[in-house]
Amino acid sequence: MAEYRRTRAAPALRGLVSGYAGYRWSGAPGVHHGLPSTHLTLIVCLSGTVDFVGPRPASLVSAAGGLHDAPVMMTHDGFQHGLQLDVTWRGARALLGLPAGELAGDVVGLPDLLGDRAGELVERLAAAPTWRHRFRLLDTTLSGLVDDGRREPPAEVAQAWRRLVETFGNLQIGALAQEVGWSRRHLNNRFQHEIGLTPKAAARVIRFERARRLLRSPARPSLIDTAVGCGYADQAHLARDFRALGGLTATQWLAEFPSVQDVGVAPDDDGSHDAEQRC
Repeated sequence: MAEYRRTRAAPALRGLVSGYAGYRWSGAPGVHHGLPSTHLTLIVCLSGTVDFVGPRPASLVSAAGGLHDAPVMMTHDGFQHGLQLDVTWRGARALLGLPAGELAGDVVGLPDLLGDRAGELVERLAAAPTWRHRFRLLDTTLSGLVDDGRREPPAEVAQAWRRLVETFGNLQIGALAQEVGWSRRHLNNRFQHEIGLTPKAAARVIRFERARRLLRSPARPSLIDTAVGCGYADQAHLARDFRALGGLTATQWLAEFPSVQDVGVAPDDDGSHDAEQRC
């Protein structure tokens, strides 16, 4: 049995938090692959803990993970109940008080970043009666965390990220450096400091994430069509990226229970952008 509920964040948080996902899942115990994505991931458990095998073994009630280009392995006992928040690299400064680069490839307890407010948030979310109440509570709490006096990232880094996203990760890094007016080396250093990945690694993750979403979409294109549509040289290239970034093949990943990273967003009847999936 699996239940998923997903919604966008409030307009005041746009550009900082892309959305929230609530989940309740039961089945056989096992290992879950947390795949690289374009967002930092915040997890709040409403029951039990999230148990990380790597990169830093830990059992946490709430956690924040930076951008990464390798799978984050988690074990579970066959039951998962909690929330996932998709935070942008800009949101790291605004909400957590540090550049996303400081969390790159790592997972830390949310109290390490938010102090006592993390525990209070977990308690209030657990006491909320519905997913909708929990999502609205997140909107209110996160809006109160926004630091309006935060230092803005370099405009060149923001431009480079935007161009990588616009081209779905299919832009030569040398050409990108020319566009922003920096040397390739300087772009690599500043981009990685702010975001946590080099431009080349970020492009790879952006392309990989797009391929995953296509494979989970209702259209379900073939692997070869997905590879061609996402800019891979061929199906073998896509297969190598799945193994390198995800730690498993595309077929193995598709056979796993649906990940909250890949549940789509659809209009709800109240005009919001909520989506629900039960299976």
